[in-house]
Amino acid sequence: MAARETKNVCDSISFFACPNRKNCVSLLHETKTVMKTKMVSPSMLAADFGNLERDISMLNASHCDWIHLDVMDGVFVPNISFGFPVMEAMAKVAKKPLDVHLMIVHPEKFIHEVKALGTYMMSVHQEACPHLHRVVQQIKNAGMKAGVVLNPATPLCMIEEVLTDVDMILLMAVNPGFGGQKFIPQTLDKIKRLRQMLDAVQSDALIEIDGGVSRFNANELYDAGANVLVAGSAVFNASDPIAEIDALKA
Repeated sequence: MAARETKNVCDSISFFACPNRKNCVSLLHETKTVMKTKMVSPSMLAADFGNLERDISMLNASHCDWIHLDVMDGVFVPNISFGFPVMEAMAKVAKKPLDVHLMIVHPEKFIHEVKALGTYMMSVHQEACPHLHRVVQQIKNAGMKAGVVLNPATPLCMIEEVLTDVDMILLMAVNPGFGGQKFIPQTLDKIKRLRQMLDAVQSDALIEIDGGVSRFNANELYDAGANVLVAGSAVFNASDPIAEIDALKA
């Protein structure tokens, strides 16, 4: 259905000249999401904050699938990243779908602000949402895809009741709050068990991995059942970030 809708929107003019290009991006990406099993979402947390437009333009020219925005409040996690004014500036430049990861308390208060960015996927932590089912529904009612995040020490059973409601599960492979941390090896088994849980309930939810991801463990993560890899330092610290993204997807 998404492919047919996209054709209807852009059947008479070129894609990049289309006045509804943002809608087309969403529709095109929804089609790709179903088909792709190896996706990369570079994290802007590792970008050069003095050259954000340059770095986002680089991602626009790459084969990455999404652009990952890590939002930290200094309360839920021991660090502060960036707020909505900075994200609004990034959203104006970004041509790839936005993958917004809120590491904050009371994320439900900012659903409309996240939607206003043109966000495709909004992910919230199970640990920050005592009424998780309600928040998931609020995100979807706002017109976004809904993701739920688990910290490394949070067991999978904590999201068992929402597996058929969410569009993605993000497993943290490091303790959230800082970039450049080492991958927690137990995450591989956690991915396998989550994939079994999703298959058991016939859920099409994607599995995203965030933390310590690089070309050296990408294949293991995909083989374990992951669909989307968030890579910050591995991409932005590489001598050739575009080639690094290709290596993560290969």
